[in-house]
Amino acid sequence: MRKTLFFYVMRTYVRSVVGILAAVLTVFLVVDFVDRARAYTGEGWAWDVLRLYANKALVATQQLGPAALLLAGGATVSTFRKRGEVTALRALTFGPSSLYMPIGLCALAVCLGLIAFDELVVVKASRRVDEITSQRFSRGGDWRLYYTPKQWFRRGEHVFFLRAGSAEEGFRDVAILTITPEFRLSRRLDAEAMYPGAGTRWRLTGVVERTFSPDGRTEVRSLPEAEYELGVPVSSFRIRPGRPEQMRSAELREQIVARAEVGLASRQYELALHNRFAYPVAGFPAALLAVGLALRPNRRGHLTAAIVEGLLITMAMWGLMVVCRTLVMTERLEPFVAAWLPALVLSVAAAMLWLRREGLLQLPRRRGLASPAR
Repeated sequence: MRKTLFFYVMRTYVRSVVGILAAVLTVFLVVDFVDRARAYTGEGWAWDVLRLYANKALVATQQLGPAALLLAGGATVSTFRKRGEVTALRALTFGPSSLYMPIGLCALAVCLGLIAFDELVVVKASRRVDEITSQRFSRGGDWRLYYTPKQWFRRGEHVFFLRAGSAEEGFRDVAILTITPEFRLSRRLDAEAMYPGAGTRWRLTGVVERTFSPDGRTEVRSLPEAEYELGVPVSSFRIRPGRPEQMRSAELREQIVARAEVGLASRQYELALHNRFAYPVAGFPAALLAVGLALRPNRRGHLTAAIVEGLLITMAMWGLMVVCRTLVMTERLEPFVAAWLPALVLSVAAAMLWLRREGLLQLPRRRGLASPAR
């Protein structure tokens, strides 16, 4: 009987997740299309819009997945309560774990699936959304911010200005400034091209070397070709363009190291790496929290109350994530803390509900505004 009940609860929860996710996803895509419809013009626009929204649907599925798990948890238990099935379970000596276990295991499986889905599908779909939006419909937004090649780098005492090229093929039209600890310019190298050599050595062609002495004298010499020890390996210049959310985990780790080595900001990439796991995983404690809220004694409203509570929790978590992201960008909060804080808050809230229901947590009662008369 326990096995039958387990799969019955799981099937009901899966149906709720699929139904709620489909409804929310449909509303999101329709509203987005209506808001941007004026920009979709030109020959063959219908096919391009179809491709655009097919990829947007993939991206939005990953973004809305944890919220769907939360809403479905409350909706499932509320449905059982409305049918009187929760009361029947109590009469048969089945405790709250008969609802927590199947819903929790199912939510955990979906969370792990969302991580893999993001890694294998969403990163590509997100790139296609940016490409179609910017190249086909000329609505780039902040697209240029992430896809404009980086030209300024710093490693140790050297500042590099690399106008064109890549780490694999070599750079063209480069300038390398050497700065003293007192932040004075001691040497400037201008070269037509720069190619990687062994280790941290680089071969420069068409070189003009200027040396600035502390007494103000300047020496200039021209060399057809020369090799210099610049203290930076070729891997440090492998800076990939694109949004950090559009990179796989291995690429994010590589970019975090490479950007830190050449003096570029990497906190956003660290946040994206942690969010790759923390954001989907937040759906697990969110689903358990919704179950706990729906099982509160003397609760009224059932399904409507569950949806309202779920939406309020979703909005609160979204606000918390926005605040945490802002604090990370302003270097006031570590990316690891910012990414995992929403999941931690949801876990603590779900645990407190469970402990209170089991009688292991006693919350202080509110005192009256006036003391009773003696």
